[in-house]
Amino acid sequence: MFTGALTMLLVSLGMTFAVSAHAAAGCKVDYSTNQWPGGFTANVTVTNLGDPVNGWRLTWAFPSGQQVSQAWNATVTASGASVTATNVGYNAAIGTNGTASFGFNGSWTGANNAPTS
Repeated sequence: MFTGALTMLLVSLGMTFAVSAHAAAGCKVDYSTNQWPGGFTANVTVTNLGDPVNGWRLTWAFPSGQQVSQAWNATVTASGASVTATNVGYNAAIGTNGTASFGFNGSWTGANNAPTS
């Protein structure tokens, strides 16, 4: 359910890689959540479909006021609804068809709709 939304999110917001100007880039994002009243855990896996990269950043916007409270395997920062996850040292390099995964805990009030932009 969330995979398609985050794939479109990734394309529209830009998974940015530190690559040369001529490198082929592309990616796929799998996003899954486990939620409970007022909170959730999200697991995100980014698959590199292009040339190898060294350094990545994923950005999205929460549509329902969700907030990240704790993250692992990425540095996650937020400003209002806008959230950015960047690699940590040990998962910066993603080879062609390789993956990087991270997760976070978050909170929500009223609704926990998947990001759409």
